[in-house]
Amino acid sequence: MLVYILSRNEELYSTKRLYEEANNKGWEVRVIDYLKCTIEIMKNELVVNYEGEILKVPDAIIPRIGASRTFFGAAMVRHFEMQNVFSTTGNLALTRSRDKLRSLQVLSKNGVDLPRTVFASNKSNAKDVIALSGGTPLILKILEGTQGVGVVLVDSKKAAKSVLDAFYGMDVNLLVQEYIEEAGGSDIRVFVVDGEVVAAMKRQGAEGDFRSNLHQGGNATIYKLNRKEKVTAIAAAKAMGLGVCGVDMIISKRGPLVMEVNSSPGLEGIEKSTNINVAAKIMDYIEKNIKPSDSTSTVKRKIKKDTIGA
Repeated sequence: MLVYILSRNEELYSTKRLYEEANNKGWEVRVIDYLKCTIEIMKNELVVNYEGEILKVPDAIIPRIGASRTFFGAAMVRHFEMQNVFSTTGNLALTRSRDKLRSLQVLSKNGVDLPRTVFASNKSNAKDVIALSGGTPLILKILEGTQGVGVVLVDSKKAAKSVLDAFYGMDVNLLVQEYIEEAGGSDIRVFVVDGEVVAAMKRQGAEGDFRSNLHQGGNATIYKLNRKEKVTAIAAAKAMGLGVCGVDMIISKRGPLVMEVNSSPGLEGIEKSTNINVAAKIMDYIEKNIKPSDSTSTVKRKIKKDTIGA
């Protein structure tokens, strides 16, 4: 079995853990910096050149694509998929999950509960947007923000109008979302692999910060999901078409609400807070989808004729 981990930094905790667990399976594994790859396209033939080396076609890839590199990273994943390579995260699911607005639309269509959300252009009246979102306090989220950056809590209509006018004046795309006060600055990160919950942790924001992201100084502890929370997380992963993902939920008076579905969730927080070997679960997922007879890597492989969503 030949597996590539598409990651820009082999020293990252998640990359190292995935490498270790692939090695534990006895597989050949390489960390490939996808930004150093060149795609070559010819009639009925697709090739990946990596710093002058024509890469063997692997049996599977594990994409660890940074948010700022989604376009190129998704193109690389698609290229491998068209070579008939199994990917733990498909290119369509990857791009869908990185678009905050699109992902909320998909979740809503599939009956997944989420906070009331409003999206409007910079030509909209700020007062109308505030009213449609249910009034203050409310959350403003920049569509391109990650890890809690670009998320603002405003607690009055006057402040909300000022912030909205300022962002709209700069032509910044914003989501306006209801504030769930009872969540108390905490959320639940649920790790889903192959349609099953494998681990869950509760993240609590730093004192005085409503954001629960660990990158913003929050802390994490193991969390036991109830049935509704588990069903919601699995439904969100299925709606997004993600075999491996982190589902972020907050607990409200009306039940769990999905905030985001992360297609490249970090392993450090979830493994250290739960003592669960999540990386090994991902390897089991790969093993389940790669039959021994499929493991016949070659330098070049003909284009997969029935690639869905090309």
